[in-house]
Amino acid sequence: MGAATSTALLPARAIRRMAAALAAAALVIFWIGRCTDVDLALADAVFDAGGGVFPWRHAWLAETFSHVILKWLLMLLALGFIGRALADLISPRAGMDARARLRLRIVALSALLVPLAISMLKQFSTSHCPWDLLRYGGDQPYVRLFEALPAGAVAGQCLPAGHASSALWLLSLAVYWLPARPRMASAVAALALAFGAAIGYLQQLRGAHFMTHTLWSIWIACAIVLFLVAVLRARPSRRKAPSNPLSEPVNVATADQ
Repeated sequence: MGAATSTALLPARAIRRMAAALAAAALVIFWIGRCTDVDLALADAVFDAGGGVFPWRHAWLAETFSHVILKWLLMLLALGFIGRALADLISPRAGMDARARLRLRIVALSALLVPLAISMLKQFSTSHCPWDLLRYGGDQPYVRLFEALPAGAVAGQCLPAGHASSALWLLSLAVYWLPARPRMASAVAALALAFGAAIGYLQQLRGAHFMTHTLWSIWIACAIVLFLVAVLRARPSRRKAPSNPLSEPVNVATADQ
């Protein structure tokens, strides 16, 4: 019988360690948003109180390039991975091995699920974007995560940060260096998260999000990608054991001829 080869991209111990780190990170992000005024302090720092505006709100880099051009480019890249994965699912490529197919499917699912999950969670959020708050010239009160809305206030649906999700799925590209090169995979993951955080920061400069909104989007992206890596497995390939001539039965009648 052939021996099955392992198709796990990460060992179980590494997955448990990352899951524990994510749980701790969730508590830290929750504490920052619920028990501190870091969000408000950072928004205050980029708000022009004299003019009553966020100066970066209509800046070309933040509004046109990041929020429109870059977003569409990232969407096209995501559709490319999704389309390629669907094409392989319908008509599997002969030259693609089990791990290559697994990596493609993880990236494609991440490109779909990360923006979708964040978009859906926004629908249940009461948090407002900074530019909607009374503090920054809007008409809504500041409400922390899981805090009840005051009478007459409407749900803001601004948490987590949606625009950052258009880039955060790139985190999944790290699987192309797993399991053989974990350090390179970590570097790619860190670069993707930094890119997503930078896009989120541009939105913070515009007054479109608080810092914790972006941090929650980063957390959700990490959780989804880790879940996919932990759950999905390629079909194990079975290597045919080499035949041993000494183990073959001898036909006595033929041997005597």
